[in-house]
Amino acid sequence: MARDRSVSSTSRRSFLSLSAAASAAVALRIVTEPMLARAAKHKLTHEGVMIDAKENPLGPCAAARDAVVAIAPQGGRYSDWLTDDLVKQIAQAEGLKPEYVRVYPGSSEPLHHSVAAFASPQRSYVTADPGYEAGMHAAEAVKARVVKVPLAKDYAHEVRAMLAAAPDAGVFYVCTPNNPTGTLTGHSDIELLVEKKPKGSIVLVDEAYIHFSEGTSVVDLVRADKDVLLLRTFSKIYGMAGLRCGAIFGRPDLLDKVENYGGWNAMPITALVAASASLKDTQLVPERKRINGAIRSSVFAWLDRNGYSFVPSQSNCFMLDTKRSAKEVIDAMASQNVHIGRIWPVWPTYARITVGTAQEMEQFQAALKKVMTGAVTSSVGPDRRDGKLRLDGLVIHTYECGSARSVLNSAAGGSPTGQPPGRRRYTV
Repeated sequence: MARDRSVSSTSRRSFLSLSAAASAAVALRIVTEPMLARAAKHKLTHEGVMIDAKENPLGPCAAARDAVVAIAPQGGRYSDWLTDDLVKQIAQAEGLKPEYVRVYPGSSEPLHHSVAAFASPQRSYVTADPGYEAGMHAAEAVKARVVKVPLAKDYAHEVRAMLAAAPDAGVFYVCTPNNPTGTLTGHSDIELLVEKKPKGSIVLVDEAYIHFSEGTSVVDLVRADKDVLLLRTFSKIYGMAGLRCGAIFGRPDLLDKVENYGGWNAMPITALVAASASLKDTQLVPERKRINGAIRSSVFAWLDRNGYSFVPSQSNCFMLDTKRSAKEVIDAMASQNVHIGRIWPVWPTYARITVGTAQEMEQFQAALKKVMTGAVTSSVGPDRRDGKLRLDGLVIHTYECGSARSVLNSAAGGSPTGQPPGRRRYTV
């Protein structure tokens, strides 16, 4: 039986119309969460308690795992109709037309290409600080000005300050719940941002963690044809970080600009069938939300009882105030085989913690108590891995691609201030 391949056929036509040289130059600069998490480590490891990269320790659900096994014998074919099928499934679930949905191997590519398509040397990229850094690297790749605005006192995005900071903005990036704080920005604030933003700009909303929270999605703004692009991923609550599947929602004309910038490629069929099976499991999201919330609440209660400060989160991660150089605490925790997340330069005494399993968080608590009481310490110096020097906030990655060589300077941006979070505004 013939399949309707309109979505993927359009994608291929867009891809073939690209400037290959421009696309390749930017593609080499895509920065992802795994890259950022890996750059913060002294050595690479898969052992111990890994609560540093916002991964879901539960992994894919049983139906997704079964689907991966079943499709594996067909791995020699692109099977692009599976992409169309997943697009239609997502669109139906979200109340969107299929042309308002594109799927990708994770959400890093559409994030990067959205920024590159709408930011430029004349149109700034505006983000929260601390916030997820990948979009900043995409903006730097197209030589756009990066404007970082501190979070509000309640750790939401300060949308009025974001508007005031960049009248020339091309992209306003809002991650809600925010990475790294796990805090929500309200629907009404995002509506205000959409209403007041400069003409021709977009609001790029990243809802990678929305399913963990009580937050309200802004998919209704996409349905209403607003200048909004919305990112989703199967990497978090669905536990598919290693399988790579994500999506972007938006008006077709906005999606065309994103796709024309970055091109199109075949999706991994294992990711497609796993995502489809996950969406059919109606108990998956509420059950995993309950599990994550219960473990997170238990950890917060323990931190409170022991007098440790943290930012209340509605996500699968939170920021822990170490009250001293967070790098010292990260290193000391690693010496106990408990690997926690990285540092944002604007908050040098905070480290991001992923919510793991109940057992993993018990190990985290035991290790943290030893570190904070001085029973375990670790010296801090320049990070040398594989014989190369890594300085705090700056990691040099070198990639080879055929005869082309690309060097990516991964700077987290900003500088330590010593001031309370959310009190200082600056532009880079």
